[in-house]
Amino acid sequence: MKVDHIRPQDIENTSMQIIREELAQMGKEIPAELAPVVMRVIHTTADFEYADTMAFSPCAIEKAREAIRSGARIVTDTNMALAGVNKKALAKWGGETICFMADPEVAEEASARGITRAAVSMERAAALDGPTIFAIGNAPTALLTLRELIDTKGYKPALIIGVPVGFVNVVNAKEQIMETQIPWIVNRGRKGGSGVAAAICNAILYGM
Repeated sequence: MKVDHIRPQDIENTSMQIIREELAQMGKEIPAELAPVVMRVIHTTADFEYADTMAFSPCAIEKAREAIRSGARIVTDTNMALAGVNKKALAKWGGETICFMADPEVAEEASARGITRAAVSMERAAALDGPTIFAIGNAPTALLTLRELIDTKGYKPALIIGVPVGFVNVVNAKEQIMETQIPWIVNRGRKGGSGVAAAICNAILYGM
């Protein structure tokens, strides 16, 4: 089997070129403003189905970048997604990344109330001042909690990235976010994950 010897700095560019070529061969056309996000997700997963299942509210990417320029933080529902977001690129605009999931107080409160740590984490994040982008790649209860906060408290996140992976309540939770007037980026269906959530964040950041 032939092995291509490519310089490390050229690997990503070569990968993106392959993705573009294969999308063209499949007859898939992605709008120019959405292509960087969709292609980075495909690059992360090697799964071309995302070209069909990724969904965006109107001007979601533009609104996310406006929030980042205003110093928006990114809140994740896993430390894996937290680790994957390019913190240097976010810090350039005064933002920070936060994940409450490993906080002992969150675990204690979740146990006492009989709810998930993800739900308590979303409540804590919603209490913070300033614009917040949520990058949810694992917990559908995080999305359901955000929907409840939107409906009952009038909470207005700057953007919700809803890409949890799994089987229980995953599809329904994503659909509930898509029903809101909040800017959102969602992958329909069961697929997603922390790596996908981080990839979407980075695609937005790299395009600024």
